[in-house]
Amino acid sequence: MSKKLVIAYSGGLDTSYCAVSLSKAGYEVHAISVNTGGFTEEEISKIKSNAYKMGVSTYKNIDAVTSYYNKVIKYLIFGNVLKNNTYPLSVSAERIIQAIEIVEYAKSINAKYIAHGSTGAGNDQVRFDMIFQTLAPEIEIITPIRDHKLSRQEEIDYLKANGIDMSWEKAKYSVNKGLWGTSVGGEETLTSEKPLPDSAYPSQLKHAEPEKVTLTFKKGELLAVNGVENNPEVNIEVLNSLASVYAIGRDIHVGDTIVGIKGRVGFEAAAALIIIKAHHLLEKHTLTKWQLQHKEYLASFYGMHLHEGQYLDPVMRNIEAFLQSSQDTVSGDVMITLKPYHFSLDGISSNHDLMNAKFGSYGEMNKGWTADEAKGFIKILGNQNKIYQQVNSEL
Repeated sequence: MSKKLVIAYSGGLDTSYCAVSLSKAGYEVHAISVNTGGFTEEEISKIKSNAYKMGVSTYKNIDAVTSYYNKVIKYLIFGNVLKNNTYPLSVSAERIIQAIEIVEYAKSINAKYIAHGSTGAGNDQVRFDMIFQTLAPEIEIITPIRDHKLSRQEEIDYLKANGIDMSWEKAKYSVNKGLWGTSVGGEETLTSEKPLPDSAYPSQLKHAEPEKVTLTFKKGELLAVNGVENNPEVNIEVLNSLASVYAIGRDIHVGDTIVGIKGRVGFEAAAALIIIKAHHLLEKHTLTKWQLQHKEYLASFYGMHLHEGQYLDPVMRNIEAFLQSSQDTVSGDVMITLKPYHFSLDGISSNHDLMNAKFGSYGEMNKGWTADEAKGFIKILGNQNKIYQQVNSEL
């Protein structure tokens, strides 16, 4: 029987242990890394070289940046999704796309097994397993770290015993970089009270003078930065380069994990936070109040389901269809100013701006109705409340 196996391979200690131990166990191991942003060519080359040292049969790096944008990030922007009003789902969104790409590759080479290095205490095990078992229930999932409850030292000792003596010292801070942001974990994020030091974040303050930037949106998608048009995923990277030198986008997210415990993680997501806030401002000008209201709760559900690994549920396609249709008039320029550690939204310019002076200016002279019409409207608007208060006056 074929023992062809695909492993989600990052090149870290856990996936290296899995690659070596599964190769030793007689599996034909095919290592896959999925680039959702953040990989340099040099890093990919190093991961590939190390993978073959672990005894894998093949190594492949799949470029999924465009797919990641089209399938997930686009809708996070349309929905202005910030989990707990803070976190742009930088890592959890990546895992969904990585899992889909891995299982599709496994099916393409007729692999009978898929392995990943998740522990039994985190969110990623849920996201990977749910995607794998939904898209390929015939493929067996193997998780050595979770199943054997291995400690870091046990993994290192095993690798050394098998001739793999690399530098496995645990970095003081765990950094996961992707197109939609970078997560940062350390001893401080294991507490409830300690902040991460400035040095833990990947981008340091280099510019002090404010800089004006214009973002151009077309139907909700970022079409251009400072008038230069490009694909939205490229524009995200361009904006991140402009903003990261101001050390913008730092915060710590506190949330509920899928397995029911609270967790803290630091993150740096300059482009994501700026785009979401700029896009939301443009929507405030171009959408009706009922569009904005219904978008808000549907987008919240979308972000929660994505975080919980429910991306393949058909309700997600339903919400995406709503979000997509809501963007027909979300076009125009948003002017922002980059400053050390923060940014300001200066204003917008759009042909669809509903703040149109010819229909009246808030708090100023009414142009589209008479005083008597205003009085009648107010009287009828308050009718139900007036009736309720009079009927229940003794309560």
